[in-house]
Amino acid sequence: MPTLIIVGALWGDEAKGKLVDVFGESARFNVRYSGGNNAGHTVKVGSETYKFHLIPSGILHESCTAVLGAGMVICPAALVEELKTFREKSGREGKLLISGAAHVVFPYHRSQDAAEEEMRGDNPLGTTKRGIGPAYQDKVSRIGIRMWEFVDPNRLTSRVKEVVSLKNRTLQAFGEKPIDADAIIAEYCAYADLIRPFVGEAELIVNEAIRRGEKVLFEGAQGTLLDIDMGTYPYVTGSHPTSGGACVGTGLPPTMIDNVLGVCAAYATRVGAGPFPTELHNEIGERIRIQGNEFGTTTGRARRTGWLDLVALRHASRINGFTSLAITRLDVLSGFEEVGLCTSYEVDGHQTDAFPSDTMKLEAAKPLLEMQPGWNENLSNCKTYEELPKEAQRFVDRIEMFTETPVSLISVGPERTETIYLKPSLIWN
Repeated sequence: MPTLIIVGALWGDEAKGKLVDVFGESARFNVRYSGGNNAGHTVKVGSETYKFHLIPSGILHESCTAVLGAGMVICPAALVEELKTFREKSGREGKLLISGAAHVVFPYHRSQDAAEEEMRGDNPLGTTKRGIGPAYQDKVSRIGIRMWEFVDPNRLTSRVKEVVSLKNRTLQAFGEKPIDADAIIAEYCAYADLIRPFVGEAELIVNEAIRRGEKVLFEGAQGTLLDIDMGTYPYVTGSHPTSGGACVGTGLPPTMIDNVLGVCAAYATRVGAGPFPTELHNEIGERIRIQGNEFGTTTGRARRTGWLDLVALRHASRINGFTSLAITRLDVLSGFEEVGLCTSYEVDGHQTDAFPSDTMKLEAAKPLLEMQPGWNENLSNCKTYEELPKEAQRFVDRIEMFTETPVSLISVGPERTETIYLKPSLIWN
């Protein structure tokens, strides 16, 4: 089957956007299967930089249709603005398809998100306050509003009033100001008019394309360790960024999965609260942050940085069934005297190379590092694996050996051309 799922291997922010853009060129459809505008992809094309939060970056290619899948929660205001910005920069309309089964994020979701973070006091989760979690709450509570209802003028008004009535009962109980349903309807009817032409039977269309032998690229938001079930709960997102989420969020049968590409940077990053065993609270961590420009596309927040955690990476490979790994930002580590890899933890006084599912144990885990000689060369001009410095090659080889997952690609810069292909057959068959 001509399908490829691209998954963030750890906590996200691993330069998936560049790779989605690279492989989107040969894909008929590029499908986003989870999350909302709490994620971001930055793609550099020549002198132009695109920042996407909802739309898959495959839209940059004229032959590729960007699809927002059923597993997403979509903020109409953000989508309209993002589409407008893309068209102004690219000079093209772009091909877009939105699943009618996707859920809609409304202003009251954002208000709830911010209020819940504030109520957590000194122990916030570090959400983006974009309303993603509350939108998924409504979805599970079966009061969410789907795109089919949103773009239907005969249903939007009644559904918003129904949901707002329920919300206001809760707000009234806490003495809070009620939501103005009419104001929301007035604003969001305009968004619905703009979005309506793109809403359709996305699941059927994508499934039929795969059966015809057309290439379909699937992308998740965030990363494996932010998965609502498999991640470092409760410091997770509201959806399934793992490869299994591609099936849940798009109607893709597991039998149609071909390859799963896990994307990890040459070091680890995390945004928001939660355990991060290899985090560097020193000048090295700050240097990685500056050299890697580790600031969030969506929020601008500085990302936490640390050495690459191979224990977590092998765990992610097993969960997702990675058929290969893509190592990004290898160029960022140029100039370091030593580079680190975590190969085990000390947990409760015992050494282990297994990733604990108990978040409290992971929080207390001490990383046991394997330090390797660094390199000083500029990697951006390297076109083959053999052109990399020997130290960089050993670094990559160690990742491959420990995770028992072949490395198929290495990114040595943000440009499309700054990519080294080792085993391309493991990406697209």
